[in-house]
Amino acid sequence: MKKIILLSFALSFANLILAQNEPQLGKNTIKEVIAAMTQEEKVRLLVGLGMKLPGMPESMQNLPVVGQTLDNVPGAAGATYKIPRLGIPTTVVADGPAGLRILPKREGSDATYFCTAFPVASLLASTWDTDLVNQVGQAMGNEVKEYGVDVLLGPGMNIHRNPLGGRNFEYYSEDPLLTGKMAAAMVRGVQSNGVGTSAKHFAVNNHEQNRNLINVKVGERALREIYLKGFEICVKEANPWTIMSSYNKINGTYASENHDLLTKILRNDWKFKGYVMTDWFGGTNAVAQMKAGNDLLMPGTPKQLEEITKALNSKELDEKIVDENIERLLKITLESPVFKGYQFSNKPDLKAHGIVARQAAAEGIILLKNEKNALPLAKKQKVVAFGNFSYDLISGGTGSGDVNEAYTVSLVEGLQNADYQFDTDLKNTYDAYIKEEKTKLPPTSFFMPKVAIPEMDLTAEKIESYASADFAIVTIGRYSGEFADRKANIDYYLTEKEKSLIKNVATVFHAKGKKIVVILNIGGPVDVASWRNDVDAIVLAWQGGQEAGNAIVDVLSGKINPSGKLATTLSARYEDEPTIENFPGKEFGEEIKGLMGMSMGKNSEVEYQEGIFVGYRGFDKKNTTPAYEFGHGLSYTSFIYSTLKINTPVFKDKVKVSVTVTNKGKVAGKEVVQLYVSAPATTMEKPMQELRAFGKTKLLQPNQSQTLTFELNARDLSSFDEKNSNWLAEKGTYTVKIGASSRNIKLKSTFKVNKNIVVEK
Repeated sequence: MKKIILLSFALSFANLILAQNEPQLGKNTIKEVIAAMTQEEKVRLLVGLGMKLPGMPESMQNLPVVGQTLDNVPGAAGATYKIPRLGIPTTVVADGPAGLRILPKREGSDATYFCTAFPVASLLASTWDTDLVNQVGQAMGNEVKEYGVDVLLGPGMNIHRNPLGGRNFEYYSEDPLLTGKMAAAMVRGVQSNGVGTSAKHFAVNNHEQNRNLINVKVGERALREIYLKGFEICVKEANPWTIMSSYNKINGTYASENHDLLTKILRNDWKFKGYVMTDWFGGTNAVAQMKAGNDLLMPGTPKQLEEITKALNSKELDEKIVDENIERLLKITLESPVFKGYQFSNKPDLKAHGIVARQAAAEGIILLKNEKNALPLAKKQKVVAFGNFSYDLISGGTGSGDVNEAYTVSLVEGLQNADYQFDTDLKNTYDAYIKEEKTKLPPTSFFMPKVAIPEMDLTAEKIESYASADFAIVTIGRYSGEFADRKANIDYYLTEKEKSLIKNVATVFHAKGKKIVVILNIGGPVDVASWRNDVDAIVLAWQGGQEAGNAIVDVLSGKINPSGKLATTLSARYEDEPTIENFPGKEFGEEIKGLMGMSMGKNSEVEYQEGIFVGYRGFDKKNTTPAYEFGHGLSYTSFIYSTLKINTPVFKDKVKVSVTVTNKGKVAGKEVVQLYVSAPATTMEKPMQELRAFGKTKLLQPNQSQTLTFELNARDLSSFDEKNSNWLAEKGTYTVKIGASSRNIKLKSTFKVNKNIVVEK
């Protein structure tokens, strides 16, 4: 017995010595750590720990996933496998683009874990202010860090190809330059906290219908110039820690299994240094994903573990590839708060972040129309607010773009906070109606966008009873979210009740010499052309986060002079959209079931026949007049553009363009200056013009001026030549256009390129 005890002690001591001698992440090289891993550990590290799906009943929570993340940060979307003996911790990833999405309540705790609902990306892009978006990112990243999360699953940065895209609210713009610059600013802001981002969804995920199965057929030029360019800018200017591959196929191959996309373009061409993760349950072939350079499979399933293990054992998958995948993962792990032992507080400064959210929301609000200076509202006026969403404002979208915030300020609350009088009787009527109608709605879940209740019936006679107010407001709202695209007939176009409400309010108030403004609380474009002549002003408020009501009233009152500009075109009719013939695609065969019998949709295909002519490029090509063009937005003051200068008549390595903007009105304001370039089209068809630079002035006082300077390089002048697979700036004359919008060009000048320039092969 004594010998057995001594032997046991000796073995334990030997194991302790052996463990102490094992390489440790951060102390040894990553290659040494990888060399010490077992095959099982390697495979587990490449496959996430699984998740509990939000919004699903407990009976359906036993999905075939590896584990779940509730022990780390409740409500987080996923986590990675830890290997304590090698010093490798679990890292946590969580949604989302408009703020951190975690559970606000936890078992065994009376505390709340709310996060700030920031404005949606479409609104942030409408600010055209990268410094402000960076500030939003800083605040958002602080919450990520203080709640114990390592990587935020955002920003979303797919192109607004069609206004019915269900997740357009999560994305910035129809233009890739604006998208890339905004995303880069957000990434820099979030990552300044020492946490990571995951720019998504890479790539051409411009639709929700059949997103797991759809094959996107797109030409290489359109892919490079429109759908990848924003990602390229973001990667090169901001170095996001991770990239999330998209669900869809691209020309027949799933994005997460596409070696050309994830390795040749992302890593070889753009020099991306981080790791790539799948969208949740994305792709079908775990081994192909490893080979393509998709390093982390999320949220992780036993089937994926089995497939990778089997492929390694059979030599179908080279262990060298797996080691490369792991190396990229561990490089990011070394930067994470959890690895650095950060003691998170669970107490971010939500009050300070609410102030940032309010400022950003106000800066991105767009004044579309302001007939005879209907706005700003005079102080102490009595205002009457019509429309359900005046009382039940939408802060953001649904699905993974949602946030569990502590509150949302409604429009009437914003009016009350600013000391405007409003009709409390009408408020009580709306509150009761909304409460009753919501009881009739079907149960909501994470997997479906919310359903709006019908507008309350108000006859002209009933409206007349509220006409003692000085000014009328009508708010029109639209929900949008993940899992479904919008519908033109019931979502893009206003309902008969909505149109009748606007018409009747306008008739009653105009008869008394009073004015009406319509506020659009929407996540994607709606029809405005059919009713805009009935109203005096239109304010596009998008979905401004939890402080939306205060921000809207800041603009209505003139406390903040509106300076937002459209980052996406508002068409006069949906039928005018350049992509209408090819959205959302054609379906084939029967519905396909996925995990737990959930529908994955149908096999489908969409062809991007419009090529590069998306958004304003397409409207310009067809010479179609939109309701409000890309870049449009009014102010309570007026600006004069002057002194356009180009530093050289002949382009060499770069060209500098400067322009002076002067506030010639009576109140302080900011102006967004847009630089478009028209390029020669000798060998390739070109858009009539393309946004190549932009800037926003500081707050200019009356008669104050500011000179903005822009720099264009050869890549800014180039187009992708599919025949020769390079970026080519053609010789000829280039026209620089300085505008207040894409169709409100103030100044023009030209310079020449004397010979073709192959910028990049």
